Amino acid sequence: MAGIAGNGESALRDLKGKIAWITGAGTGIGQAGAVSLARAGMEVVLSGRRRENLEETAALVEKTGKVPVIEELDVADSESVSEVVARIEERFQRLDVAVLSAGINVKNRSWKEVDTDGWDSVVDIDLNGAFYCCRSVLPIMHRQKEGLIVNVASWAGVRVSKLTGPAYTAAKHGMVAMSESLNMEEAINGIRSCALCPGEVATPILENRPVKVTDEEKAVMLQGEDLGETILFLAQLDKRVCVNQLVISPTANRMYTAGLT
Repeated sequence: MAGIAGNGESALRDLKGKIAWITGAGTGIGQAGAVSLARAGMEVVLSGRRRENLEETAALVEKTGKVPVIEELDVADSESVSEVVARIEERFQRLDVAVLSAGINVKNRSWKEVDTDGWDSVVDIDLNGAFYCCRSVLPIMHRQKEGLIVNVASWAGVRVSKLTGPAYTAAKHGMVAMSESLNMEEAINGIRSCALCPGEVATPILENRPVKVTDEEKAVMLQGEDLGETILFLAQLDKRVCVNQLVISPTANRMYTAGLT
């Protein structure tokens, strides 16, 4: 019987030649996701705000034998998002996986510190930017009758914590809800969305923490490559499988062990 474990066939699909677009690809989770997907044979398009970071990721991708496409982008600019996606479609005629990893937080993040500019910058990129990207890729995925969107949210998208601040917490909760609403409307069209919700990850966003994170603390956090492999796993699952939400944390979870709430 097809699909039964032990028949010698892998349940994971072959990604060679398929197309992935990664936002926030210059650093952290986005960078790791791009490298993992390229290593599996995907053609990858790298987007982010800083060219030098994207070129660093491109060099890592090239070591896998793939030649990436760089598309500089501020996801908070809806018109620019639409233009980038149009160029992806023109170049490849399809898009199989969109990994929406662009995200920021502000240092002055507590209720007594956050101002309207800080709030707006977080919501504009973390939530509005993800919406602009989802909206732009849906027509392509409709036409091909399939597609996977990985919305890189956060532990803060499913649990409320003082550590991440109200702007980031609200934006990531919104992202998780938006992702689930995609499945409610678009699963019938073969489109799947996963809200990927990691706990603490040792990425450059930690530099914006109000309290400096030590090297010892970073060492026991999730690492970028852990999330890269998680993204690859999601992409390899058969298109009949929808992982609506995936919450992942470091084993030494400071949110619990140190009471960072």
